[in-house]
Amino acid sequence: MVVYTTFMPTYSHASATVLLALVLALTASAHPAAQAPVSAPTTGILTTLTVKADVQRADIMNVMPNEVRDTVKLYLDGKIQQWWARGDGRGVVFILNCASVAEAKALTDTLPLSKANYATFEYVALTPLTPLRMLIAEPPSAPKR
Repeated sequence: MVVYTTFMPTYSHASATVLLALVLALTASAHPAAQAPVSAPTTGILTTLTVKADVQRADIMNVMPNEVRDTVKLYLDGKIQQWWARGDGRGVVFILNCASVAEAKALTDTLPLSKANYATFEYVALTPLTPLRMLIAEPPSAPKR
């Protein structure tokens, strides 16, 4: 006996995006054309600022007025696309409008927390999700008989 259900799981937008990326990545690894990855341009840099654990809160608070002013200026100049506070309270996360990690590092090196050596930064280059190309590729033509 076969039983059909109409259960439809619900996903948040973020979960659905992660699921799609995972499925595409797994599918791409099994696809013969995926053996040679298509290069993609860097479209932004995910940058995580983490305040060092050994820095005193008073020292951070002395720098913060200039840090906020300089960060807002970068945003208004179009260098920061998006920014968030970290959920653990130890820093911030930026998406910077930069074409390379070196360019992003040059920007963050100008910030007061960086100059005072109160924070560390991690950088990840972002590119378009190139496995999506498989979804828009023309299907191979059927062999002629």
